[in-house]
Amino acid sequence: MSIFRSKLVLGLSAAGSLVGAGVLLKDYMQGARFERRDVRADGKIVIVTGSNTGIGKETVMGLANRGAHVYMVCRDLNKCEESRQDIVLETKNPNVYCRECDLSSLQSVRKFVKQFKTEQNRLDMLINNAGVMRCPRSLTAEGIELQLGVNHMGHFLLTNLLLDLLKLSAPSRVVVVSSIAHTRGKINVEDLNSTNKYDPAEAYEQSKLANVLFTRELAKRLEGTGVTVNALHPGIVDTELMRHMGVFNSWFSSFLIKPFVWPFLKSPLSGAQTTLHVALDPDLEKVSGQYFSDCAPKDVAQQAKDDRLAKWLWAVSEKWTGTLTGTAAVS
Repeated sequence: MSIFRSKLVLGLSAAGSLVGAGVLLKDYMQGARFERRDVRADGKIVIVTGSNTGIGKETVMGLANRGAHVYMVCRDLNKCEESRQDIVLETKNPNVYCRECDLSSLQSVRKFVKQFKTEQNRLDMLINNAGVMRCPRSLTAEGIELQLGVNHMGHFLLTNLLLDLLKLSAPSRVVVVSSIAHTRGKINVEDLNSTNKYDPAEAYEQSKLANVLFTRELAKRLEGTGVTVNALHPGIVDTELMRHMGVFNSWFSSFLIKPFVWPFLKSPLSGAQTTLHVALDPDLEKVSGQYFSDCAPKDVAQQAKDDRLAKWLWAVSEKWTGTLTGTAAVS
């Protein structure tokens, strides 16, 4: 019995050491933080898409804590209101609002912008945060592959429709939440809508590359206006975005895989730090067309520097979203 107890004590001690090491590694992997607590955003009008959970919710929390007037733009108003109440209670800032906007419907995007412009005559920051990841193939209301439609096309239309207010409010900022996945991305010019072949991972990577190409092209078009636009990688964050990845949701992974992956995942709070840095840091007021990770500038993948491809994608995006004509034409 004494031998058994000794082995049990040794086993528990080893397990405790592993847990302790995992916690230390978890802390280390949270990455850089936006430490400029002196930076305020009092009275600034901000829109954050996809903000009822995860990185978006923490972004709103950080902005509200600094005095911003934040519009939480979400598809599900009930979930949005629950999160809004949490944020108001935590920050003591009553100027946090819920507005409905489904980025998988261009009509919904137009409806939101029309409503917003009846309420506000300025916009200081637009944070394009919403996204879907590696979902089964489905289409938006206009027939666009969902990941491309939500992650890129919906935000493309939203941003363009709000550019007039952003220019009137200059200096102002557009923040695009992309991903390191853009480095594996390829814009399939022959089958942009993934009609002939659909791979969830490839479609996601394509949409994240589209985010960076859009950012760089928009920055050029906005030169001299006082409106900046930058993209970022938030890190590998433990959020609902991973809900379609079976490896993270199966019974098997809950017991055997997730415990080993957990130390390497950022929390939503840590994932929001680069967004807050790009949105708020005074040193970035005139910085545009850049890509950030862990609150620092990073180089983008070679394919993200293809200016010709960026112009092609812009032209297709204008056509598919009906940005110029008001009528979407997907082909």
